[in-house]
Amino acid sequence: MPQPHTHTQPHVLIVEDDENIAHMIEATLSIGGYTSSVCGDGQSALAEISSGDYDLVLLDVMLPKLDGFQVFEGKGENPTPVIFLTAMDDVPSKVKGLRMGAEDYIVKPFEAVELLARIEVALRRTHHGTVALSYQGITVEVDKHEVTLDGDAVILTPKEFDLLVFFIRNVDIALTRERLLSAVWGYSFGGETRTVDTHVQQLRKKLGLHDSLLTIPRLGYRLESQKPSCENPGDS
Repeated sequence: MPQPHTHTQPHVLIVEDDENIAHMIEATLSIGGYTSSVCGDGQSALAEISSGDYDLVLLDVMLPKLDGFQVFEGKGENPTPVIFLTAMDDVPSKVKGLRMGAEDYIVKPFEAVELLARIEVALRRTHHGTVALSYQGITVEVDKHEVTLDGDAVILTPKEFDLLVFFIRNVDIALTRERLLSAVWGYSFGGETRTVDTHVQQLRKKLGLHDSLLTIPRLGYRLESQKPSCENPGDS
């Protein structure tokens, strides 16, 4: 059984009996900057919810031993917010889950961007969502949509903000323009990636990222974990 978790980022319990789906959700949460634990049946979930230190529960409905609705009822007065994840998209099931007090009800299959967006809304609504990201002298208050550089406020457009958050959460990873379009804009522009380039140029200009937010030829961009040294012993 996972031990109580000491964390600064929100910690999520994934209750899902399909290992492939559970791993996919874990990867999605990691991209979003969240930590997570997994359990595969309703009985274990009840024990985890009561003893673990979780900010949110992603709860499948169709589970071994106890179904998701029974788990929700069994947690009693425990205030941990719950989002139901299920393949059951019939209206009565949705209504039942929401009337029980769940924060949300997401039908499988779902896009990673949608899941992260729903989680952020639920955590913000339940005051568990204070997430601060930092990169060099940049601090990002995700819920407040505020950015500072060396303590000074920087004004970003909504998409510039979302793009910055995605880069910081994926430091040292080469990101294609297509992936950035999907993650930040939520859809493909039919091969039109100029909008990504324009937003990257603005981030470089506003946040001094010319040496850190690198162009990967014929691919996309990568935010380096550290700026290149000004003095390279190998230079002649």
